[in-house]
Amino acid sequence: MTTENINNKRYSDDYEIKVAVVILNWNGRKILEEFLPSVVKNTVCEQTKIIIADNGSTDDSLDFLSQKFPDTEQIILDKNYGFAGGYNRALEKINAKYFVLLNSDVEVTENWLSPLVSYLDENDNVAACMPKILSYRQKTHFEYAGAAGGFIDKYGYPFCRGRILNNLEIDERQYDTPTDVFWTTGACMIIRSEIYNKLKGFDEYFFAHMEEIDLCWRIQHAGYSLACIPKSTVFHLGGGTLDMNNPKKTYLNFRNNLFMLAKNLPEKNFKRTIFMRLILDFLSATVFLISLKCAHFAAVVKAHFHFYKSIKTLKRKRREILMFSKVAKVSNIYGKSIVLKFFKSGKKLKFSEIDIQ
Repeated sequence: MTTENINNKRYSDDYEIKVAVVILNWNGRKILEEFLPSVVKNTVCEQTKIIIADNGSTDDSLDFLSQKFPDTEQIILDKNYGFAGGYNRALEKINAKYFVLLNSDVEVTENWLSPLVSYLDENDNVAACMPKILSYRQKTHFEYAGAAGGFIDKYGYPFCRGRILNNLEIDERQYDTPTDVFWTTGACMIIRSEIYNKLKGFDEYFFAHMEEIDLCWRIQHAGYSLACIPKSTVFHLGGGTLDMNNPKKTYLNFRNNLFMLAKNLPEKNFKRTIFMRLILDFLSATVFLISLKCAHFAAVVKAHFHFYKSIKTLKRKRREILMFSKVAKVSNIYGKSIVLKFFKSGKKLKFSEIDIQ
């Protein structure tokens, strides 16, 4: 269905269309060339349009899109606002019931979108959901950024059904049951626009990384739940913008994880959890130093300095979140240390061996 056909009819009195699949691009011409064809081919749900939001690219991405994919819409931003700011600015220009946030390096499969849309249609209390995400490089295995649904431990360390720290499980359909999760991945998630807008979207203080987990935590404070729907499957390349070995990624992950905790933890857990995280992060920095990964050591130190400088701002954000929280306790947080359990297991820990509650 072309953009012209979609725009000739309205989904309802409130929304122009039902689903907007929005791909954020930054100098990703080669990535778009490889992955966008699968999105165009397999995104055939009624009342759906595909939109490329360009984050101030300086390559030939826009010319490529105009020539090869003229039926996709473009939203052109004046500079790179990061993942959080880029999506916020793009989505405020779109009038759809559901937003699909899709990384540019994701290969989608036939009928990938319908199960996600149907689940939101049938479950009013679910704010967002995600598909099962497998690795594009090794398609028998789960992919790092989301796998079959995201969780965190008591100290804020993320993990997934199918991925504990850096241990990726083989997909043997062991996690094919739909389930509530703590976070849905920014690599591919569908979210109700009403809730995204009500919560003011991603926190641009994060720039990139962890912003989706922060948003999911705030969604649960607001009284909604999140889910993974494995009937939908996609393949994610990962590291398309920042490689896992890039010190900048280390910096953003450590800094933003502390930001997320400082914003969302309940009062009774706040000081103890932050204190423990400082100790654990010091140990991580020491490992980087011993391994002669000096740039990563420096990234952890820089992340902590930025965190300390931001305490006043984060406390203000936290007061605002907790003031309007509708739940006494957020679910799907593992009450122990996933790091400690992982190393006790000999680095062979699987999600099925963990009791979340």
